[in-house]
Amino acid sequence: MSKETLKANLREIPDFPIPGILFYDVTTLFKNPECLQEILDTLYEMYKDKGITKVVGIESRGFIMGGALAARLGAGFVMARKPGKLPAEVVEETYAKEYGTDTIQIHKDAIDENDVVLLHDDLLATGGTMAATHRLVQRCGAKKIFINFIIELGGLNGRKAFPEDITVDTLLTL
Repeated sequence: MSKETLKANLREIPDFPIPGILFYDVTTLFKNPECLQEILDTLYEMYKDKGITKVVGIESRGFIMGGALAARLGAGFVMARKPGKLPAEVVEETYAKEYGTDTIQIHKDAIDENDVVLLHDDLLATGGTMAATHRLVQRCGAKKIFINFIIELGGLNGRKAFPEDITVDTLLTL
């Protein structure tokens, strides 16, 4: 997929969710069937030979491509969610945000030492949520972990949130 196509179909919303923030709305990529298919095809080509056994999608936009990609790869899909959303026993990781803390959870039995895991979300900004998810999946004993985003906000240096030995892939850097 061309970066120009992604950019042309990405909606920018100024002052959302608060004044001064330029929000990049990936739902416009998902509603366009050609974009949706091209994103899925591109992600599949990137990871088809990596031995992925589980794809972890980050709440909530990471569920969209994460679930589709897991099915295409023949892998399981795991939801990483905010507290109180998963019905069975969970493991969790709390992380610092600009103003306070947040927590991400997965089911305790979702990942094990035999899993090669792809963590997926729509957008890399500061990297806090994904870094917490990475630590959580590491604690579960995953054999190998890959990280992927559709879009990266390069000026926010979100890649610095991850260890240097972790591969972080994005389709488009803004």
